Amino acid sequence: MLNEHNIMLVEDEALLALDLSLTLEEEGAQVTGPFATVQTALEGCGRRLDAAVLDVDLCGSNVFPVADRLFADGVPFVFHTGRSDLACLISRYGRDVPILVKPARGEEIVKILRSLLH
Repeated sequence: MLNEHNIMLVEDEALLALDLSLTLEEEGAQVTGPFATVQTALEGCGRRLDAAVLDVDLCGSNVFPVADRLFADGVPFVFHTGRSDLACLISRYGRDVPILVKPARGEEIVKILRSLLH
């Protein structure tokens, strides 16, 4: 369970964002977001966050400014992306940041979040 953990969701695909939000809430998480743009996600970074799920490509922009902010603040996150080039993510954030390729099952995302939080 993700009981009472505040999870930031950054995803620009509305149906996927809704599905992920419902999955996280069913696991007991409080969801901050979903945020569909880098700007709104950066504004959401000012809240108390325990972890985050980040889509890499948001409406033509990459999520790196948000990931950089979370990384600097010590907030763990997982990338959830449709990108085929994962090497740039690994070279920028290392192998300790989990990467799930879309469409990942909700259970996979929850499992990764649990491991990040414990």
